[in-house]
Amino acid sequence: MKLFHWNGPVPYRVAFSTRLGGVSEGPYESLNLGILTDDEPERVVANRRRLTEAVGADPETTTMAWQVHGAEVTEACPRGVVTPGTVYERCDGLWTDRQGQGMMLLTADCFPVALCRANGEPALAVLHVGWKGLLSGIADAGLAAIRNGGAVAAAIGPGIGPCCYEVGDEVAAPFRERFGDDVLYGRNLDLAEATGRALRAAGCETVWRSEHCTACEADLFFSHRRDRGVTGRQGVIASID
Repeated sequence: MKLFHWNGPVPYRVAFSTRLGGVSEGPYESLNLGILTDDEPERVVANRRRLTEAVGADPETTTMAWQVHGAEVTEACPRGVVTPGTVYERCDGLWTDRQGQGMMLLTADCFPVALCRANGEPALAVLHVGWKGLLSGIADAGLAAIRNGGAVAAAIGPGIGPCCYEVGDEVAAPFRERFGDDVLYGRNLDLAEATGRALRAAGCETVWRSEHCTACEADLFFSHRRDRGVTGRQGVIASID
């Protein structure tokens, strides 16, 4: 299994998964975490169990979200990630201040983001950031959920890079207006850069950013755009130690 760990402030444990280290086959090879794909559910459950246990989280209490490309951030409840049919909150962000409460969100080109209080009582959030959610204010919502007057640090995990992310005018125009001309390279959008700017504008003092592109690196990542929708999901998993 290959994971990218964020060496951010203590006492937080944050990892971004790749497609490596699971049991799925075909277009979902091998660590597919997405049960709403055409992958076999028992393989997805096995992959989720492998990932949670690899990072020291409890698969029976780690929770997820029913992601809707919005800006809602909800407190995490211990619902588990290994029982098909579990009902999760419809949101694109989870937060917790409880030690040991694992949180997992899934991506396949959108950006997985982790936020944490850098001082004071620990609090942690994870976000699923696509262009719709970013324009809707998910960065502000994530900061608001955990800030409590203290400093906040952020990590932006692997997502689609500007090399591969061509967008239409209906997306380019609002990004240009809100974030500036330089988040666009012709018709290609640098969504990670826009995400970093949104986090800083919301009050995030420190932002770390992965340089990996999910669409370019087929050996490491699933990509909805590259694979035309027939693909798996990687994600972020995080908890407070």
